[in-house]
Amino acid sequence: MARRSKQPNVVRWLGIAAPLVLLGAIALGALLSPEASTDTGGEAPDFALPDTHGGTVTLDDAVEDGPALLFFSMGAGCDGCFVQIPEITEELDERGVELVSVMPGDTEWVAAEAQRLGVDDPIAVDSDVAVSDAYGMLGQFGHGDQPSHSFALVDESREITWVKHYAEMFIPAEEFIPELDAALAD
Repeated sequence: MARRSKQPNVVRWLGIAAPLVLLGAIALGALLSPEASTDTGGEAPDFALPDTHGGTVTLDDAVEDGPALLFFSMGAGCDGCFVQIPEITEELDERGVELVSVMPGDTEWVAAEAQRLGVDDPIAVDSDVAVSDAYGMLGQFGHGDQPSHSFALVDESREITWVKHYAEMFIPAEEFIPELDAALAD
């Protein structure tokens, strides 16, 4: 009786398993990465959104007196997204940067959550996530239909100069502000 060599089976299995292991490692690395960046540059998409104070927020108003930091987040249901606003507001004011918080959902619901969490600043409501999509804020860290916790810095000429996506739903000011300062210095 002839003896079958097991080597071809092992080689065949390695040929199948090795690429799968490599793809799994790449996917795991992307999921565990604390942050992702997006290419910057280009003109910021225009927008006009209702806010939680009954007004309208526009890109032109936001960059009228200097750069604006657009903060795209999940909104209602994410307490960290709301408390991020007062966490960085004073630091941004000191730097002459206008904060524009943009959240999906219903204006009344976002306003109620802001009140519950003690956030007094107006929040722009992107009910159909069209503005979030135009800025490339969807699809980060598994959030296909809503923003995660992302920022876009827009200068007075409406140029996007910095974009940053975070996996965490709250970034302490002492971690965030140095990254923003580096972007402002560029």
